[in-house]
Amino acid sequence: MRESTNTSKWTAALRAAAPYTIPIFAGYWFLGLTYGILMNVSGFSFVWPMMMAAVIYSGSVEFVAVKVLLLSSFHPLQAFVMAFMIGARHLFYGIPMLDRFKHKGWSCY
Repeated sequence: MRESTNTSKWTAALRAAAPYTIPIFAGYWFLGLTYGILMNVSGFSFVWPMMMAAVIYSGSVEFVAVKVLLLSSFHPLQAFVMAFMIGARHLFYGIPMLDRFKHKGWSCY
């Protein structure tokens, strides 16, 4: 009896989340597919996109890294500045949240 209650709660939660999850999944699936094709056409094995996705926080850097970092001469300062500037957009995404978390101080826990 208890197991069926947990299953029904899980099913209800899944049905409530699916309309919001499926469009986001479709967008990320398409981006992942295009990135995998780009890496394959550029001559890299399927391991490279998986490793880069695990390490790189800003997904846009993955696309730029193929041509700028991996297939051309490597300049560490240029790579750092490029990754920092592309990833800096996340700082601006957080600005609207400042009022919401103002009372938390430096710790958000």
